[in-house]
Amino acid sequence: MTDPVLDVRGLCKSFGGLVASKNIDLDLRPGEIHALIGPNGAGKSTLIKQITGGLRPDSGRVYFNGEDVSALSTAARARRGMGRTFQISSLAMEYSVLQNAVLGALGHRGDVFRFFNRVMKDAELVAAAEHALEQVGLAEFRGLRTSDLSHGQRRQLEVAVALTLDPRAFLMDEPMAGLGAEGSHRLVGFLDGLRQQAPILLIEHDMDAVFALADRISVLVYGEIVATGTVEDIRSNPVVRSAYLGEEDVA
Repeated sequence: MTDPVLDVRGLCKSFGGLVASKNIDLDLRPGEIHALIGPNGAGKSTLIKQITGGLRPDSGRVYFNGEDVSALSTAARARRGMGRTFQISSLAMEYSVLQNAVLGALGHRGDVFRFFNRVMKDAELVAAAEHALEQVGLAEFRGLRTSDLSHGQRRQLEVAVALTLDPRAFLMDEPMAGLGAEGSHRLVGFLDGLRQQAPILLIEHDMDAVFALADRISVLVYGEIVATGTVEDIRSNPVVRSAYLGEEDVA
């Protein structure tokens, strides 16, 4: 079996008497989309924060490309190729599409304190940003103010920013949030192709999108993974049906 790009082992996290993560094992393999689903309050965002370095677990380890990154900061993990998109947009809305992408490329270098007007004259950074925009289909909008993009285009721009990090894996937190049916359909097609560049750990409530995209699904309930398997495994799992999906959702 191919070694996983991301390997989470025994993560535990509690807040007082609340157990947010209970001995979680999870991995992400090359070329796959591994969806993480569960009801609100299941602990999905807490888990992602532990994986990306924003929150230190009480115990357990995170391995990325075979390296133990458990003690590394979020920025250090990002520079190693851990690309994240957020449930709530983290884009600078007053900046242009190209400027947002350049900021991502700048973060990859670690030169976050450089003067921005000088950054935009850096041919290498601009070229990396423009290449990322081309990959997500936003090259023609490079000069547009980000606030003027559609919601779906902003999701694509977030991916472009992540692409400037030369990602080895994507961690995506509800990319379909706020999209209508047409926007979700387009994004599903885009993510389906993106997995060939880097595997995706996908947190998503849109079960149509999950079932269309996922190679594997893990179900998180009350901080504990209760099942992991293929789409058909999860559809037919009686524990999952009662804890999350509901009989009417899997007919």
